[in-house]
Amino acid sequence: MSFSKLFSLWPIVVGLMLCCLFFIPCGAKIHHHTFVIQEATYTRLCNNTKSILTINGSYPGPTISARKGDTVYVKVINRGNKNITIHWHGIDQPRDPWSDGPEYITQCPIQPRANYTQRIQLTDEEGTLWWHAHSEFERATVHGAIVIHPKLGTTFPFPKPHKEFTLILGEWFNKNITDVYQSVVGNGSVQSDLSDANTINGQPGDFMPCSANETFKAQVEQGKMYLLRVINAAMENTFFFGVSGHNVTVVGTDASYTKPYMNKYIMITPGQTMDLLLQANQFKNSSSPFRYYMIAALYSDESSQALKDSNEAVAILEYKTNYFSPSIRPVFTSLPKENDTIASAAFTIGLRSLASSDDPAVVTKAVDVKMYITLSLNEQLCPKGYTCTGLNGSRLAASMNNASFQNPKIAVLDAYYNSIAGVYTTEFPDQPPLFFNFTDAQYQENAKFVDKSTKVKVLKYNTTVEIVFQGTNIVDGQGTHPIHLHGHRFYVIGRGTGNFDNTTDPLSYNLFDPPHQNTLGVPKNGWATIRFRAANPGVWFMHCHFERHNIWGMDTVFITKNGNSTEAKMLPPPDDRPPC
Repeated sequence: MSFSKLFSLWPIVVGLMLCCLFFIPCGAKIHHHTFVIQEATYTRLCNNTKSILTINGSYPGPTISARKGDTVYVKVINRGNKNITIHWHGIDQPRDPWSDGPEYITQCPIQPRANYTQRIQLTDEEGTLWWHAHSEFERATVHGAIVIHPKLGTTFPFPKPHKEFTLILGEWFNKNITDVYQSVVGNGSVQSDLSDANTINGQPGDFMPCSANETFKAQVEQGKMYLLRVINAAMENTFFFGVSGHNVTVVGTDASYTKPYMNKYIMITPGQTMDLLLQANQFKNSSSPFRYYMIAALYSDESSQALKDSNEAVAILEYKTNYFSPSIRPVFTSLPKENDTIASAAFTIGLRSLASSDDPAVVTKAVDVKMYITLSLNEQLCPKGYTCTGLNGSRLAASMNNASFQNPKIAVLDAYYNSIAGVYTTEFPDQPPLFFNFTDAQYQENAKFVDKSTKVKVLKYNTTVEIVFQGTNIVDGQGTHPIHLHGHRFYVIGRGTGNFDNTTDPLSYNLFDPPHQNTLGVPKNGWATIRFRAANPGVWFMHCHFERHNIWGMDTVFITKNGNSTEAKMLPPPDDRPPC
């Protein structure tokens, strides 16, 4: 090679050297997206046409695809008629809560005709996550997938699939979603407005009126392996999901790899994501069936007081053929029954992190902060001038440790960063105010009523936190609670039924290969224990991902203080953050 050609390559060589010297991922890319929040007209279930809030006119919204280590900038432009925020669910956002998205926690909403550019830092995540609106009930239609591929030069810890399909499970409401929200907030009833259909990629599928022609189809070839990226974006519903005639192998959950786990079905709560391998091994000759239903069926362990939308949503797995054949109704296989708690528990207990030399499970053994958090439905006295349809004329509320969270008028992050007094208190308790038989249907009257407050928990940098979540029966009608923690992933080290026993239950903890998640389902009348390291300075929301429970107050906030080094301090706010 000539000297002139070598000289021309010198800037590239220097750039690569500096990249690695300053620990910037070599080969990482920067991506730019524009999300325009706008109204669009959609029709589902025959002639039920309505205007819904969308991103770029799409429902579900656009997929963000990148590689581990990349950075994504999303300019969110609000051309809708409502205030809104966008959250990047499961992205840790190291040191940068300003881009996390929950309204009045890390930012004030983006107002109509305003815009805000958010940064998504993809650091340790690899697999499937998602983004969604984090204000009122707008995530019903404002949501989409985040697909994080391995870094260049690396690959999956399983055979590379021939093709990938993203399957977003959701719900369709014929009613205006703002009216649904107002009903939940206003009357506080056990029974809120039900969705009219469950959906896969926005479509109800063959079993619902006027829906068969638009059913989502995934075409496969016999003998090849496929990756199904499954996201539960539903507002209220937990699902059993399976593919008729096939097993699925779980290889990842919440953008963390798992030990390969083959089963006939999965159970997936709102907020969770799962990566599934499917071997297309059914179609072998022209006389075999070659269309199979992919089915999302309701799982609910709630009491009969709270009805759910039990309509099954279907998509179609279709084998590619080289000849013409008339349409054949797909093969149908039933999933576990709606209230099959044994099937739900059996699936969940089988999830294990990869815990390999390349992807170790780092579960800190010494614990600095221990918390015991009860998850409860409660009641509030009906305000004057309102008609409340909760129990005995009250309004339902929800709480953690009998503290029912109320959003402030100024974002908690702004108040913390700028030392604004009176926005929140640091009194969120490490345990409930009263201990009793939490799973007994005979609730305690003095734990039934709650007041609204904005209580947060402050953590020192780099502390290890262990939380036992305890389901309760203070008000009947409770089921599995999907708890999501922003800014962190945690290890689910234990779970069980009944009241947690502090002496015997820790003996069953899995500290070797527990699943690494950002959302977990705490079982009805049971408990689950998580452990994480608070090494991400900032303000981070923790809440139930059932939208009603979130609105009613089953939330709190962790404030992780700065550490000593520059790399352990929260970043300053961006100049274009939305005002209150």
